[in-house]
Amino acid sequence: MPYAIQLQEHGGPEVLRWTELATPAPAAHQVVVRNRAVGLNFIDVYYRTGLYPHPLPHGLGLEGAGEVIAVGGEVRHLAVGDRVAYAMGGLGAYAEEHCLEARNVFRLPDDVGFDDGAALALKGLTVRYLLRKTYPVEAGQTILFHAAAGGVGLIACQWAKALGAKLIGTVSNARKAELALANGAWAVIDTSREDIAGRVRELTDGAMVPVVYDSVGRDTWEASLDCLQPRGLMVSFGNASGPVTGVNLGILASKGSLYVTRPTLASYMLTPEMAAEAADDLFSRVRAGDVKASIDQRYALRDAAEAHRALEARKTTGSTVFVLD
Repeated sequence: MPYAIQLQEHGGPEVLRWTELATPAPAAHQVVVRNRAVGLNFIDVYYRTGLYPHPLPHGLGLEGAGEVIAVGGEVRHLAVGDRVAYAMGGLGAYAEEHCLEARNVFRLPDDVGFDDGAALALKGLTVRYLLRKTYPVEAGQTILFHAAAGGVGLIACQWAKALGAKLIGTVSNARKAELALANGAWAVIDTSREDIAGRVRELTDGAMVPVVYDSVGRDTWEASLDCLQPRGLMVSFGNASGPVTGVNLGILASKGSLYVTRPTLASYMLTPEMAAEAADDLFSRVRAGDVKASIDQRYALRDAAEAHRALEARKTTGSTVFVLD
């Protein structure tokens, strides 16, 4: 039988167990993918710790790439043997074989490798919905994007530059600042020694920004609001420092009639057609050279706990990929 990472309880990285686990036959609208590469994302930590509740026992992972080995009876857009990548579709990507909803699986172009597919699927589609759907960024605009040297952040730096926008990225040290700039950030803010809102005010000559993309959560909430123009949009799409709680809506009024949204990728991939459109948009950017995967860490899947420790300690840059034979 194939192996997968499973957890019987929520907690630290030590709860991750390499377990022999039978792969279920696909239901009518599902497929089974033999994974060749699997992506690591901070949302995996949320599920591992129980911040995002899910019945136990369960697996982890929402992003991967491989080959279709079984197809449900109602699936029409995929066939056995197809090279594919996927984002969302159900927990369990940390596995040699993964059974998931077919609507979240899309063909991987022949000129894109499995590692790149796994590094780009969830992260690239996240950047796509953020920059093209949640707030459609236009050429000439200046925007703020937190965690600019992470897997999502580096793709956002590249995509924003291709759109002609000026991305100000926050980072936690000088090495990450260099990385964000090398990937297209217009400017960076080192949060270990610079005030975020003050630096944004300097960079924009006091105009501030129309949108902030914030995956950090609790630690940057107030600073993010302070960076927005009147009627600006706060896009809170992650909780790396912990969830934002106890929000007083009156603060939005006092800071300039601000808007706030808490989007997720799943809401932008409700049908196979929506997923295919998003993937086509992403991979057209890859083919044009506007976006490339920045895979800075690779681990064997059985070493998932080690990868989680590095991610939570902020020792990673770019994307982390688990490789399978």
